[in-house]
Amino acid sequence: MGLVVEHIHKSFAQVHVIKDLSIDVREGSIFGFLGANGAGKTTTMRMILDILRPDSGRITWNGTDVREVPRCNWGYLPEERGLYPKIRVEEQLLFLARLHGVGMAAARKHLDEWTECFQMTSYRNTKVEALSKGNQQKIQFLATILHDPQILIMDEPFSGLDPVNANILKEAFVEMRRRGKTLIFSTHQLEQAEELCEDILIINKGEAVIAGSVREVKRQHGRNVARLKLDNDPQAPWLDTLEGVQVTKRRQDYIEMQIQAHLNPNLIIEAALRNGGIISRFELTEPSLTDIFIEHVAGSTLPDAPAALPAQVGGMK
Repeated sequence: MGLVVEHIHKSFAQVHVIKDLSIDVREGSIFGFLGANGAGKTTTMRMILDILRPDSGRITWNGTDVREVPRCNWGYLPEERGLYPKIRVEEQLLFLARLHGVGMAAARKHLDEWTECFQMTSYRNTKVEALSKGNQQKIQFLATILHDPQILIMDEPFSGLDPVNANILKEAFVEMRRRGKTLIFSTHQLEQAEELCEDILIINKGEAVIAGSVREVKRQHGRNVARLKLDNDPQAPWLDTLEGVQVTKRRQDYIEMQIQAHLNPNLIIEAALRNGGIISRFELTEPSLTDIFIEHVAGSTLPDAPAALPAQVGGMK
């Protein structure tokens, strides 16, 4: 059954932050939770973890109310980091694993495995404050998984990572899924959600606006994106006069446009040839998650959970 969020509501004072929100996350999957800043993602994650309680509605994991699920089953990576800056990496990670009930031998075994995986072995005796922002983020992730939780809840896990370290984290996500873990994460880097997630939910002003598998969401929005590259006319201003065509991007390597569903794409090729264009690329593609996201939530903001919530050791209660 996995994680089931059923019709939850949450208000702070007079602000209705979460409105009749429902989510289904299959066990053993990677799920993307997407939305603009202040859309309600962090508040929802805190309710899943029972840090906050919904005003109404129900949240269960495999049929059991999340309030009854042992804390060691959860791993939480908050957007606000929760590491001790003056404690050395190894000491800190072992301490946090022991807080979750992991024996010292098992904790050291997990530490050896994951520090090697994240190329952090040489930093084990380094104080956290001496690490770069990206390496601190990797240590925060290790603190989230070292006790071998079944469900990972991660708020902007790719924040502060360069492309190399982001790729290491993506490989860790795939490995965790291979081990049967369930991963739920929010991100503003939608190309990573598109690459990793089987299912997504886009939330806007506390309400679900799009939900389903990535493949189905993109299919529902139709194959209505065309990309054209002309070797001798990179800007192609005449495209702006074509009925049923809306240019959305003019880049160095191609022009991207939205085309109406009834329009025969061959009309674009014919128009290019009439205007003397030398075509080196023409393709039809599904819209990206970024395109879909912008279409549904551009410019929407809403205050999220109060900033006054206390920081939690290692990101957990």
